[in-house]
Amino acid sequence: MSKAEIGLIGLGVMGSNLALNIAEKGYPIAVYNRTSSRTGAFFENAGDLRENIVPCATLEELVAQIKPPRPIILMVQAGKAVDEQIEVLRDLLQKDDIIIDAGNANFRDTIRRFEELEGSGLTFIGMGVSGGEEGARHGPSIMVGGKEDAYKRVEKVLTAIAARFEDEPCCAWLGEGGAGHFVKTIHNGIEYADMQMIAEIYGILRDGFGMKAGEIGAIFKRWNEGRLNSYLVEITAAVLEANDPQTGKAMVDMILDRAGQKGTGRWSAIEAQMMGVPATAIEAAVAARSLSAEKSLREAASEAYGEPAPAGGTPDAAFIDDLELALFAGKIAAYAQGFAVMAEASSEFKWNLPMPTIARIWRAGCIIRSQFLGTLAQSFEADAGAENLLLIGDFVAMMKEANPSLRRIVSHAALAGLPVPALSAALGYFDAFRQARGTANLIQAQRDFFGAHGFERIDAEGEHHGPWGGKAG
Repeated sequence: MSKAEIGLIGLGVMGSNLALNIAEKGYPIAVYNRTSSRTGAFFENAGDLRENIVPCATLEELVAQIKPPRPIILMVQAGKAVDEQIEVLRDLLQKDDIIIDAGNANFRDTIRRFEELEGSGLTFIGMGVSGGEEGARHGPSIMVGGKEDAYKRVEKVLTAIAARFEDEPCCAWLGEGGAGHFVKTIHNGIEYADMQMIAEIYGILRDGFGMKAGEIGAIFKRWNEGRLNSYLVEITAAVLEANDPQTGKAMVDMILDRAGQKGTGRWSAIEAQMMGVPATAIEAAVAARSLSAEKSLREAASEAYGEPAPAGGTPDAAFIDDLELALFAGKIAAYAQGFAVMAEASSEFKWNLPMPTIARIWRAGCIIRSQFLGTLAQSFEADAGAENLLLIGDFVAMMKEANPSLRRIVSHAALAGLPVPALSAALGYFDAFRQARGTANLIQAQRDFFGAHGFERIDAEGEHHGPWGGKAG
């Protein structure tokens, strides 16, 4: 007799924790891992939760243990491994069974998989899961894409394991096809920008003033009690205040300055470019990680050009306040860009993405959770037709207050030779966004001059060309 409510394939860190979360919430779960020893070890270490866990030695056994229609979560490496697992399951599953890809998939792969399963009788869900190891175990933010009736089959399980904010589950069906994975991709793009801007503020204090990690951590800890209250600011304070047990030095000072990336941030920048939506803070953050990987080149450039010496002294209270507001302004710009990309994708793929709902399910469980997401959700509800977050009342007021500080901090960094690519991009975006008449008229004239591309006039309809006469070049 089938015992399990749901199945899970892949008992890595995320898969194991998600399975324990499901079992803890009272739902029997069948689990399988390609390496059977890992399945056995997982079961043995599950303690009291073993009564809700069904370890399976084969995929056939896994399928047999799940009540139909069978939902099976895939927690395997994104890409080829997902396709291979789906291909094997197709021969074992029956009509209306549900394959759920809960990895960090490229949403275009998710769309392709929906198309490939069309007519097979099987149902597919692309599910974004945010919150890392801790979120998977105790409550992630869950972003679901696929047929709504398929979501209904697993809704009670997913809402039970999701993070909760004021007793509201941070889980929602966001649209068909690749909607869930796309929203997770943009979530990660915003995450890249947020982390990069935090690092830039840290760099100003470390390299511009010679402050110690613990001193900087204390500043972030204080900021976390105010407008910047967020998971990333909270853990930044904790990271900066931690000491290395081997050397006794600040832990962060013992870590090589070479950041990794797994693709989702890069995908968010690529999709923004393909859709023609500016997401400059996200793009700058992705580029900064790529440049961080060029360690040997950066060391050579440091030898060739030298580096600015710290000014010394202690930044005064006004400067610290400017740093806080600059980071806040940069965060708003990054969110504005991310939501603008989602709005365009929603239109292009006919998803009808619910922007207030997305903001609400990011309030807990996910990496970019922060106190201002509640305000963001309310703002989108109050002004559903707004085309950009920077045009909504509450955020207009916040940016009016914060952008002068962003301008001063970017100026200070530029003059001191301190790199702030994401903060600079956020400021450039804001200044270009609010400029009613920009400078693209000159670009259009240039394009017409060398390529006869034509342009629009301010005083007449249609396409026009300039009186360039003898062309250069």
